[in-house]
Amino acid sequence: AQDGPVRPGQLHVAIIGAGATGTELAAELYQTTRELVAFGLDHVDADKDIRIVLIEAAERILPALPERVAVSTLRLLRELGVEVRTGARVAQVRADGVTLASGDVIASELVVWAAGVKGPDVLTTLDRLEVNRSNQLVVTPTLQTTRDEAIFAIGDCAACPWPGHDAAVPPRAQAAHQQAAHLARTLEARLKGKPLQPFAYRDFGSLVSLGRLAAIGNLMGFVMGKDLFIEGALARLMYRSLYKMHEMALHGVWKTLAATLARGLSRQRGEPRVKLH
Repeated sequence: AQDGPVRPGQLHVAIIGAGATGTELAAELYQTTRELVAFGLDHVDADKDIRIVLIEAAERILPALPERVAVSTLRLLRELGVEVRTGARVAQVRADGVTLASGDVIASELVVWAAGVKGPDVLTTLDRLEVNRSNQLVVTPTLQTTRDEAIFAIGDCAACPWPGHDAAVPPRAQAAHQQAAHLARTLEARLKGKPLQPFAYRDFGSLVSLGRLAAIGNLMGFVMGKDLFIEGALARLMYRSLYKMHEMALHGVWKTLAATLARGLSRQRGEPRVKLH
């Protein structure tokens, strides 16, 4: 909203990490910036002044998701005009942009780090509990920390074994949700002196939202035990339904219904939509 013209490169954005978070953010920024321009920021030329670069160290975006989902998402991002750099490891984040290991420099005044999950440093000082290189507390299959069975850890701060896989349970919302439900049962069993059951993670698949334009996903074992690839209107419906389920889990049915009604009325007044979660 500044009075003067946009400086060269002022509205260039570099997003480091093309997992679900970085990918969704790139699509949302594309739409949001154009909505802002349409609502009065007419000194900004969206096509010339705004540049969004998505950087991923792996050989493809969405490396944790099925390749078919990644291919379709990449096609949509490029149609939007988002510049995608894969196989590009970041060596340095500077005040004026990002330097890649190859020596290339991506000029950007705004850099968003969306690559990976790391626990806070305070976890390394908690009574000598075992942590991994990402500062996550190492836990047993029962979600108990390895050096103190009276301490449990779940969610992104925990490195939980995943039988049959080389890596731990992925730091995803569905994993944390399942761990929370399991921990509630585990604590009740512990207080009653009953044996604790190991946590078993079930991957229900993934949905990637690209704003109002599209959604793409892969549902695990959805039909007769087979994976189902979805996109378009069905994927958007599934994504919105999943979001509403999260809202109800946090706030309850009535508050979720009231908030949904309020958002519906505000959109009818012409309020621009900006995703904030």
